[in-house]
Amino acid sequence: MSGVDVVAAFDFDGTLSPRDNFVPFLRRFAGTTATARAFATGAVRAARAGKEHWSRNGIKAEVLHDLFAGRDVADLDDTARAFADDVIHHHLRGEAVERADWHRTQGHRLVIVSASLAVYLRPIAEWLRFDAVLATELEVGDDGLLTGAMAGPNVRGPEKARRLDEWLAGATPFVWAYGDSSGDKELWARADRAVRLGRRAHRGTT
Repeated sequence: MSGVDVVAAFDFDGTLSPRDNFVPFLRRFAGTTATARAFATGAVRAARAGKEHWSRNGIKAEVLHDLFAGRDVADLDDTARAFADDVIHHHLRGEAVERADWHRTQGHRLVIVSASLAVYLRPIAEWLRFDAVLATELEVGDDGLLTGAMAGPNVRGPEKARRLDEWLAGATPFVWAYGDSSGDKELWARADRAVRLGRRAHRGTT
């Protein structure tokens, strides 16, 4: 592919990392008890709201609101940097990092496309020398406090492919897509070459 524009898009949880990182981050930020309570109450609220809301996206929105609304964004950033450092040193998949390194040596652009939270993925991506992070963002109010809402959709399923196309801004590179689960199927379908990399020990929550 000499001289051809190439992009390598990597899912994170289960692919670049062998585990789900969303819940461990919530536990570090809000505590284990509060996180467990938020998932329990979020599931109940989502069920009461009806079938359309009873989904990963709906439950995730409820959990994020419970754990993040009113919290200082500076506290979030501090926790995210510490969490990212732990992931870098203990929770990256060697095979996936080697693939990313190979793409870089070929002059390919690297991007993480993930339902995980961008706040901790950005420092990880910087350490891995990725070009961009397309992930779930948290909304910050004018007062510097988190609103508890997502700033945009959860980056899962069809949203992964849409966000990648948005980032490409009309460019048409050759796209490799690395993922591990059904949440990546639309990204795989969008790619020129789809690669299943890794298998989670348990079903992810993001």
